[in-house]
Amino acid sequence: MVATASINFSSMICYSILGPFFPAEAEKKGASNTIVGLIFGCFALVNFSTSLILGNYLTQIGAKFMFVAGMFVSGCVTILFGILDKVPNGPMFIGFCFLVRAMDAIGFAAAMTASFSILAKAFPNNIATVMGSLEIFTGLGLVLGPPVGGFLYQSFGYEVPFITLGCVVLVLVPVNMCMLPKYDSTPSKESFWKLILLPKVLLLCLTIFSLSACLGFLDPTMSLFILKKFKLPAGYVGLVFLGLALSYSLSSPLLGLISDKLPHLRKWLMVSGSLITALCFFMLGPAPVLHIESQLWMFVLVLVLIGFSLGMSAIPVFPEILQCAYENGFEEGLSLLGLVSGLFSAMWSLGAFMGPTLGGFLNDKLGFEWASAIQGGWALLSGLAIGIFYIAEATRRSSSSSLQNPPVDNEERTHLLASET
Repeated sequence: MVATASINFSSMICYSILGPFFPAEAEKKGASNTIVGLIFGCFALVNFSTSLILGNYLTQIGAKFMFVAGMFVSGCVTILFGILDKVPNGPMFIGFCFLVRAMDAIGFAAAMTASFSILAKAFPNNIATVMGSLEIFTGLGLVLGPPVGGFLYQSFGYEVPFITLGCVVLVLVPVNMCMLPKYDSTPSKESFWKLILLPKVLLLCLTIFSLSACLGFLDPTMSLFILKKFKLPAGYVGLVFLGLALSYSLSSPLLGLISDKLPHLRKWLMVSGSLITALCFFMLGPAPVLHIESQLWMFVLVLVLIGFSLGMSAIPVFPEILQCAYENGFEEGLSLLGLVSGLFSAMWSLGAFMGPTLGGFLNDKLGFEWASAIQGGWALLSGLAIGIFYIAEATRRSSSSSLQNPPVDNEERTHLLASET
Protein backbone atom coordinates (compact mmCIF):
# COMPACT_ATOMS: atom_id res chain seq x y z
CA MET A 1 0.00 0.00 0.00
CA VAL A 2 2.95 2.34 0.68
CA ALA A 3 4.06 1.95 -2.94
CA THR A 4 0.66 2.81 -4.41
CA ALA A 5 0.31 5.68 -1.94
CA SER A 6 3.55 7.16 -3.25
CA ILE A 7 2.35 7.21 -6.87
CA ASN A 8 -1.01 8.68 -5.87
CA PHE A 9 0.69 11.43 -3.89
CA SER A 10 3.36 12.23 -6.47
CA SER A 11 1.01 12.03 -9.46
CA MET A 12 -1.60 14.27 -7.87
CA ILE A 13 0.92 16.87 -6.77
CA CYS A 14 2.40 16.95 -10.29
CA TYR A 15 -1.10 17.21 -11.79
CA SER A 16 -2.37 19.89 -9.42
CA ILE A 17 0.58 22.30 -9.56
CA LEU A 18 -0.74 23.60 -12.89
CA GLY A 19 -3.90 25.13 -11.40
CA PRO A 20 -2.62 28.33 -9.70
CA PHE A 21 -0.35 29.67 -12.45
CA PHE A 22 -0.50 27.75 -15.74
CA PRO A 23 -3.76 29.31 -17.09
CA ALA A 24 -2.35 32.81 -16.63
CA GLU A 25 1.05 31.76 -18.07
CA ALA A 26 -0.64 30.16 -21.08
CA GLU A 27 -2.66 33.33 -21.70
CA LYS A 28 0.64 35.25 -21.95
CA LYS A 29 1.73 32.73 -24.58
CA GLY A 30 -1.35 33.39 -26.70
CA ALA A 31 -3.74 30.64 -25.50
CA SER A 32 -7.40 31.51 -24.89
CA ASN A 33 -9.49 30.13 -22.00
CA THR A 34 -10.95 27.54 -24.39
CA ILE A 35 -7.48 26.40 -25.48
CA VAL A 36 -6.32 26.20 -21.86
CA GLY A 37 -9.36 24.04 -21.14
CA LEU A 38 -8.45 21.79 -24.07
CA ILE A 39 -4.87 21.46 -22.81
CA PHE A 40 -6.19 20.29 -19.44
CA GLY A 41 -8.77 18.11 -21.18
CA CYS A 42 -6.26 16.54 -23.58
CA PHE A 43 -4.62 14.77 -20.63
CA ALA A 44 -7.91 13.14 -19.72
CA LEU A 45 -8.88 12.16 -23.29
CA VAL A 46 -5.61 10.30 -23.86
CA ASN A 47 -5.92 8.82 -20.36
CA PHE A 48 -9.40 7.56 -21.28
CA SER A 49 -8.32 5.55 -24.32
CA THR A 50 -5.08 4.35 -22.73
CA SER A 51 -6.81 3.12 -19.55
CA LEU A 52 -9.20 0.93 -21.53
CA ILE A 53 -6.35 -0.67 -23.48
CA LEU A 54 -4.04 -1.14 -20.50
CA GLY A 55 -6.82 -2.47 -18.28
CA ASN A 56 -7.64 -5.10 -20.89
CA TYR A 57 -4.00 -6.24 -21.14
CA LEU A 58 -3.01 -5.89 -17.49
CA THR A 59 -2.31 -9.59 -16.97
CA GLN A 60 -0.23 -9.86 -20.17
CA ILE A 61 1.88 -6.77 -19.38
CA GLY A 62 2.13 -7.39 -15.64
CA ALA A 63 0.76 -5.12 -12.92
CA LYS A 64 4.17 -4.34 -11.38
CA PHE A 65 5.88 -3.50 -14.69
CA MET A 66 2.95 -1.31 -15.79
CA PHE A 67 3.01 0.56 -12.49
CA VAL A 68 6.76 1.27 -12.48
CA ALA A 69 6.92 2.13 -16.19
CA GLY A 70 4.03 4.56 -15.76
CA MET A 71 5.86 6.34 -12.93
CA PHE A 72 9.02 6.66 -15.01
CA VAL A 73 7.22 8.17 -18.00
CA SER A 74 5.25 10.55 -15.77
CA GLY A 75 8.40 11.81 -14.05
CA CYS A 76 10.23 12.43 -17.33
CA VAL A 77 7.43 14.37 -19.01
CA THR A 78 6.81 16.47 -15.88
CA ILE A 79 10.38 17.72 -16.26
CA LEU A 80 9.75 18.35 -19.98
CA PHE A 81 6.71 20.46 -19.10
CA GLY A 82 9.02 22.72 -17.12
CA ILE A 83 10.93 23.85 -20.21
CA LEU A 84 7.87 24.74 -22.31
CA ASP A 85 8.27 28.42 -21.43
CA LYS A 86 11.29 28.42 -23.76
CA VAL A 87 9.06 27.47 -26.72
CA PRO A 88 7.97 30.40 -28.97
CA ASN A 89 4.53 31.93 -28.33
CA GLY A 90 1.46 30.94 -30.31
CA PRO A 91 0.74 27.65 -32.13
CA MET A 92 4.12 26.05 -31.37
CA PHE A 93 3.73 26.54 -27.61
CA ILE A 94 0.16 25.23 -27.73
CA GLY A 95 1.19 22.21 -29.83
CA PHE A 96 3.99 21.22 -27.46
CA CYS A 97 1.63 21.61 -24.48
CA PHE A 98 -0.74 19.10 -26.06
CA LEU A 99 2.10 16.68 -26.90
CA VAL A 100 3.67 16.69 -23.44
CA ARG A 101 0.29 16.41 -21.69
CA ALA A 102 -0.61 13.42 -23.89
CA MET A 103 2.65 11.65 -22.96
CA ASP A 104 2.02 12.39 -19.29
CA ALA A 105 -1.48 10.92 -19.61
CA ILE A 106 -0.10 7.60 -20.89
CA GLY A 107 2.24 7.28 -17.92
CA PHE A 108 -0.46 8.32 -15.46
CA ALA A 109 -2.98 5.83 -16.94
CA ALA A 110 -0.49 2.96 -16.65
CA ALA A 111 0.39 3.74 -13.03
CA MET A 112 -3.17 4.33 -11.81
CA THR A 113 -4.75 1.35 -13.60
CA ALA A 114 -2.09 -0.95 -12.15
CA SER A 115 -2.30 0.59 -8.66
CA PHE A 116 -6.09 0.05 -8.37
CA SER A 117 -5.68 -3.58 -9.42
CA ILE A 118 -2.79 -4.20 -7.03
CA LEU A 119 -4.75 -2.75 -4.10
CA ALA A 120 -7.91 -4.71 -4.88
CA LYS A 121 -5.86 -7.91 -5.21
CA ALA A 122 -4.01 -7.32 -1.93
CA PHE A 123 -7.13 -6.33 0.09
CA PRO A 124 -10.11 -8.11 -1.51
CA ASN A 125 -12.41 -7.78 1.52
CA ASN A 126 -11.70 -4.12 2.33
CA ILE A 127 -11.49 -2.47 -1.07
CA ALA A 128 -13.45 0.67 -0.19
CA THR A 129 -11.60 1.15 3.11
CA VAL A 130 -8.20 0.82 1.46
CA MET A 131 -9.17 3.07 -1.45
CA GLY A 132 -10.57 5.60 1.00
CA SER A 133 -7.33 5.54 2.98
CA LEU A 134 -5.35 5.89 -0.23
CA GLU A 135 -7.34 9.00 -1.08
CA ILE A 136 -5.61 10.68 1.89
CA PHE A 137 -2.46 10.68 -0.24
CA THR A 138 -4.42 11.74 -3.32
CA GLY A 139 -5.85 14.59 -1.28
CA LEU A 140 -2.42 15.47 0.13
CA GLY A 141 -1.12 15.71 -3.42
CA LEU A 142 -4.02 17.96 -4.37
CA VAL A 143 -3.53 19.96 -1.17
CA LEU A 144 0.21 20.46 -1.50
CA GLY A 145 0.33 20.80 -5.29
CA PRO A 146 -1.28 24.26 -5.67
CA PRO A 147 0.48 26.02 -2.74
CA VAL A 148 3.85 24.35 -3.43
CA GLY A 149 3.50 25.05 -7.16
CA GLY A 150 2.41 28.65 -6.50
CA PHE A 151 5.27 29.24 -4.04
CA LEU A 152 7.95 27.76 -6.32
CA TYR A 153 6.56 29.67 -9.29
CA GLN A 154 6.55 32.99 -7.42
CA SER A 155 10.00 32.42 -5.93
CA PHE A 156 11.94 30.76 -8.75
CA GLY A 157 9.89 31.04 -11.95
CA TYR A 158 8.08 28.65 -14.28
CA GLU A 159 10.66 25.85 -14.64
CA VAL A 160 11.46 24.99 -11.01
CA PRO A 161 8.06 23.51 -9.90
CA PHE A 162 8.03 20.96 -12.74
CA ILE A 163 11.71 20.01 -12.60
CA THR A 164 11.63 19.57 -8.81
CA LEU A 165 8.51 17.40 -8.72
CA GLY A 166 9.51 15.41 -11.82
CA CYS A 167 12.78 14.48 -10.10
CA VAL A 168 10.85 13.40 -6.98
CA VAL A 169 8.76 11.00 -9.09
CA LEU A 170 11.87 9.55 -10.75
CA VAL A 171 13.49 8.94 -7.34
CA LEU A 172 10.42 6.90 -6.33
CA VAL A 173 10.78 4.55 -9.33
CA PRO A 174 13.58 2.33 -7.90
CA VAL A 175 11.91 2.42 -4.47
CA ASN A 176 8.71 0.95 -5.91
CA MET A 177 10.65 -1.61 -7.95
CA CYS A 178 12.00 -3.03 -4.69
CA MET A 179 8.80 -2.80 -2.61
CA LEU A 180 6.07 -4.05 -4.93
CA PRO A 181 5.26 -7.78 -5.07
CA LYS A 182 4.69 -9.50 -8.40
CA TYR A 183 1.22 -10.89 -9.08
CA ASP A 184 0.68 -13.70 -11.59
CA SER A 185 -2.72 -14.26 -13.18
CA THR A 186 -4.31 -16.07 -16.09
CA PRO A 187 -5.84 -13.81 -18.77
CA SER A 188 -9.65 -13.89 -18.86
CA LYS A 189 -11.95 -13.97 -21.89
CA GLU A 190 -14.24 -11.32 -20.40
CA SER A 191 -14.38 -7.96 -22.21
CA PHE A 192 -15.08 -4.34 -21.38
CA TRP A 193 -18.22 -4.45 -23.52
CA LYS A 194 -19.79 -7.25 -21.50
CA LEU A 195 -19.05 -5.33 -18.32
CA ILE A 196 -20.08 -1.84 -19.39
CA LEU A 197 -23.33 -2.99 -21.04
CA LEU A 198 -24.69 -4.14 -17.68
CA PRO A 199 -27.35 -1.47 -16.86
CA LYS A 200 -26.12 -0.93 -13.32
CA VAL A 201 -22.48 -0.60 -14.40
CA LEU A 202 -23.50 1.83 -17.13
CA LEU A 203 -25.17 4.10 -14.55
CA LEU A 204 -22.20 3.79 -12.20
CA CYS A 205 -19.99 4.89 -15.11
CA LEU A 206 -22.24 7.93 -15.50
CA THR A 207 -21.66 8.69 -11.81
CA ILE A 208 -17.87 8.49 -12.23
CA PHE A 209 -18.05 10.64 -15.37
CA SER A 210 -20.22 13.33 -13.78
CA LEU A 211 -18.08 13.69 -10.65
CA SER A 212 -14.89 13.88 -12.66
CA ALA A 213 -16.41 16.44 -15.06
CA CYS A 214 -17.37 18.65 -12.12
CA LEU A 215 -13.91 18.39 -10.57
CA GLY A 216 -12.12 18.87 -13.90
CA PHE A 217 -14.15 21.99 -14.62
CA LEU A 218 -12.35 23.75 -11.75
CA ASP A 219 -8.84 23.25 -13.17
CA PRO A 220 -8.81 25.88 -15.94
CA THR A 221 -11.48 28.19 -14.51
CA MET A 222 -11.27 28.51 -10.73
CA SER A 223 -7.84 30.14 -10.44
CA LEU A 224 -8.75 32.81 -13.01
CA PHE A 225 -12.03 33.51 -11.18
CA ILE A 226 -10.24 33.84 -7.82
CA LEU A 227 -7.58 36.15 -9.27
CA LYS A 228 -10.15 38.45 -10.88
CA LYS A 229 -12.91 38.31 -8.26
CA PHE A 230 -10.97 38.33 -5.00
CA LYS A 231 -7.72 39.98 -6.23
CA LEU A 232 -5.50 37.36 -4.57
CA PRO A 233 -1.83 36.89 -5.63
CA ALA A 234 -0.90 33.63 -7.38
CA GLY A 235 0.82 32.27 -4.27
CA TYR A 236 -2.41 32.52 -2.25
CA VAL A 237 -4.66 31.05 -4.96
CA GLY A 238 -3.29 27.61 -4.15
CA LEU A 239 -4.46 27.96 -0.55
CA VAL A 240 -8.08 28.28 -1.71
CA PHE A 241 -7.78 24.81 -3.26
CA LEU A 242 -7.12 23.46 0.25
CA GLY A 243 -10.81 23.58 1.13
CA LEU A 244 -11.79 20.96 -1.43
CA ALA A 245 -8.71 18.76 -1.19
CA LEU A 246 -8.57 18.61 2.61
CA SER A 247 -12.25 17.78 3.08
CA TYR A 248 -12.03 15.07 0.40
CA SER A 249 -8.88 13.43 1.77
CA LEU A 250 -9.96 13.55 5.43
CA SER A 251 -13.48 12.20 4.84
CA SER A 252 -12.51 9.43 2.37
CA PRO A 253 -11.21 6.86 4.91
CA LEU A 254 -14.41 7.12 6.99
CA LEU A 255 -16.60 6.87 3.88
CA GLY A 256 -14.59 3.86 2.71
CA LEU A 257 -15.02 2.14 6.08
CA ILE A 258 -18.78 2.77 5.99
CA SER A 259 -18.95 1.35 2.44
CA ASP A 260 -17.22 -1.88 3.50
CA LYS A 261 -18.95 -2.39 6.86
CA LEU A 262 -22.43 -1.31 5.68
CA PRO A 263 -22.55 -2.21 1.97
CA HIS A 264 -26.31 -1.59 1.77
CA LEU A 265 -25.62 2.12 2.36
CA ARG A 266 -23.31 2.48 -0.68
CA LYS A 267 -26.13 3.25 -3.07
CA TRP A 268 -27.54 6.04 -0.91
CA LEU A 269 -24.10 7.52 -0.31
CA MET A 270 -23.68 7.79 -4.08
CA VAL A 271 -27.13 9.27 -4.66
CA SER A 272 -26.98 11.85 -1.87
CA GLY A 273 -23.35 12.73 -2.72
CA SER A 274 -24.23 13.46 -6.35
CA LEU A 275 -27.21 15.63 -5.42
CA ILE A 276 -25.18 17.61 -2.85
CA THR A 277 -22.44 18.12 -5.44
CA ALA A 278 -25.00 19.51 -7.90
CA LEU A 279 -26.33 21.95 -5.28
CA CYS A 280 -22.81 23.07 -4.33
CA PHE A 281 -21.86 23.86 -7.93
CA PHE A 282 -25.02 25.93 -8.24
CA MET A 283 -23.86 27.88 -5.17
CA LEU A 284 -20.17 28.10 -6.14
CA GLY A 285 -20.50 31.25 -8.28
CA PRO A 286 -23.18 31.62 -6.98
CA ALA A 287 -25.57 31.33 -9.95
CA PRO A 288 -26.68 34.86 -10.95
CA VAL A 289 -30.34 33.89 -10.60
CA LEU A 290 -29.82 33.80 -6.80
CA HIS A 291 -28.63 37.45 -6.72
CA ILE A 292 -26.03 36.63 -4.02
CA GLU A 293 -22.71 38.45 -4.03
CA SER A 294 -19.74 36.06 -4.05
CA GLN A 295 -17.64 36.15 -0.87
CA LEU A 296 -14.28 34.43 -0.33
CA TRP A 297 -15.40 32.69 2.89
CA MET A 298 -18.53 31.36 1.19
CA PHE A 299 -16.51 30.21 -1.83
CA VAL A 300 -14.13 28.22 0.41
CA LEU A 301 -17.05 26.75 2.42
CA VAL A 302 -18.73 25.49 -0.76
CA LEU A 303 -15.43 23.93 -1.86
CA VAL A 304 -15.25 22.08 1.49
CA LEU A 305 -18.76 20.69 0.93
CA ILE A 306 -17.86 19.70 -2.64
CA GLY A 307 -14.84 17.74 -1.37
CA PHE A 308 -17.01 15.81 1.10
CA SER A 309 -19.83 15.12 -1.39
CA LEU A 310 -17.36 13.93 -4.04
CA GLY A 311 -16.02 11.41 -1.54
CA MET A 312 -19.55 10.22 -0.73
CA SER A 313 -20.17 9.45 -4.39
CA ALA A 314 -16.76 8.29 -5.63
CA ILE A 315 -15.49 5.95 -2.90
CA PRO A 316 -18.35 3.34 -3.08
CA VAL A 317 -18.32 3.09 -6.90
CA PHE A 318 -15.38 0.69 -7.35
CA PRO A 319 -16.68 -2.02 -4.96
CA GLU A 320 -20.20 -1.57 -6.40
CA ILE A 321 -18.94 -2.31 -9.93
CA LEU A 322 -17.00 -5.34 -8.67
CA GLN A 323 -20.06 -6.65 -6.82
CA CYS A 324 -22.21 -6.22 -9.91
CA ALA A 325 -19.63 -8.09 -12.02
CA TYR A 326 -19.57 -11.01 -9.57
CA GLU A 327 -23.38 -11.17 -9.56
CA ASN A 328 -23.35 -11.43 -13.36
CA GLY A 329 -20.92 -14.32 -13.61
CA PHE A 330 -17.53 -12.65 -14.02
CA GLU A 331 -14.60 -14.70 -12.71
CA GLU A 332 -12.81 -13.35 -9.66
CA GLY A 333 -9.13 -12.54 -10.24
CA LEU A 334 -6.56 -9.99 -11.39
CA SER A 335 -7.97 -9.98 -14.92
CA LEU A 336 -11.37 -8.72 -13.72
CA LEU A 337 -9.67 -6.21 -11.44
CA GLY A 338 -7.78 -4.93 -14.48
CA LEU A 339 -11.06 -4.51 -16.39
CA VAL A 340 -12.73 -2.66 -13.52
CA SER A 341 -9.65 -0.51 -12.83
CA GLY A 342 -9.33 0.39 -16.50
CA LEU A 343 -13.04 1.15 -16.76
CA PHE A 344 -12.97 3.32 -13.63
CA SER A 345 -9.90 5.23 -14.84
CA ALA A 346 -11.34 5.60 -18.34
CA MET A 347 -14.67 7.02 -17.18
CA TRP A 348 -12.92 9.35 -14.74
CA SER A 349 -10.68 10.52 -17.57
CA LEU A 350 -13.61 11.04 -19.95
CA GLY A 351 -15.23 13.30 -17.37
CA ALA A 352 -11.91 15.06 -16.76
CA PHE A 353 -11.82 15.80 -20.51
CA MET A 354 -15.38 17.06 -20.78
CA GLY A 355 -15.15 19.13 -17.58
CA PRO A 356 -12.26 21.45 -18.55
CA THR A 357 -13.20 21.51 -22.26
CA LEU A 358 -16.85 22.43 -21.76
CA GLY A 359 -15.95 24.47 -18.69
CA GLY A 360 -13.42 26.60 -20.55
CA PHE A 361 -15.94 27.24 -23.33
CA LEU A 362 -18.79 28.11 -20.95
CA ASN A 363 -16.46 30.27 -18.88
CA ASP A 364 -15.54 32.23 -22.03
CA LYS A 365 -19.14 32.69 -23.14
CA LEU A 366 -21.15 32.96 -19.91
CA GLY A 367 -18.71 33.64 -17.07
CA PHE A 368 -17.75 31.44 -14.12
CA GLU A 369 -21.03 31.89 -12.20
CA TRP A 370 -23.28 30.43 -14.92
CA ALA A 371 -20.65 27.93 -16.08
CA SER A 372 -20.35 26.32 -12.62
CA ALA A 373 -24.13 26.12 -12.23
CA ILE A 374 -24.48 24.39 -15.62
CA GLN A 375 -21.60 22.04 -14.80
CA GLY A 376 -23.44 20.88 -11.70
CA GLY A 377 -26.11 19.50 -14.03
CA TRP A 378 -23.90 16.44 -14.66
CA ALA A 379 -24.01 15.51 -10.97
CA LEU A 380 -27.76 16.18 -10.81
CA LEU A 381 -28.37 13.91 -13.81
CA SER A 382 -26.30 11.04 -12.43
CA GLY A 383 -27.79 11.36 -8.93
CA LEU A 384 -31.35 11.20 -10.23
CA ALA A 385 -30.58 8.37 -12.68
CA ILE A 386 -28.85 6.08 -10.17
CA GLY A 387 -31.46 6.92 -7.50
CA ILE A 388 -34.35 5.95 -9.81
CA PHE A 389 -32.51 2.73 -10.76
CA TYR A 390 -31.98 1.69 -7.13
CA ILE A 391 -35.60 2.45 -6.24
CA ALA A 392 -36.81 0.41 -9.24
CA GLU A 393 -34.43 -2.42 -8.31
CA ALA A 394 -35.68 -2.48 -4.71
CA THR A 395 -39.30 -2.48 -5.91
CA ARG A 396 -38.62 -5.32 -8.34
CA ARG A 397 -36.92 -7.42 -5.66
CA SER A 398 -39.78 -6.79 -3.24
CA SER A 399 -42.32 -7.89 -5.87
CA SER A 400 -40.25 -10.98 -6.69
CA SER A 401 -40.04 -11.89 -3.00
CA SER A 402 -43.82 -11.51 -2.62
CA LEU A 403 -44.45 -13.83 -5.57
CA GLN A 404 -42.13 -16.48 -4.17
CA ASN A 405 -43.75 -16.28 -0.71
CA PRO A 406 -47.47 -15.55 -1.29
CA PRO A 407 -49.54 -14.51 1.76
CA VAL A 408 -51.52 -17.22 3.52
CA ASP A 409 -55.27 -16.47 3.88
CA ASN A 410 -57.31 -17.20 7.05
CA GLU A 411 -58.84 -20.46 5.79
CA GLU A 412 -55.43 -21.92 4.89
CA ARG A 413 -53.99 -20.74 8.22
CA THR A 414 -56.83 -22.52 10.13
CA HIS A 415 -56.23 -25.69 8.10
CA LEU A 416 -52.49 -25.59 8.83
CA LEU A 417 -53.07 -25.12 12.58
CA ALA A 418 -55.56 -28.01 12.63
CA SER A 419 -53.13 -30.32 10.86
CA GLU A 420 -50.35 -29.42 13.30
CA THR A 421 -52.56 -30.28 16.29
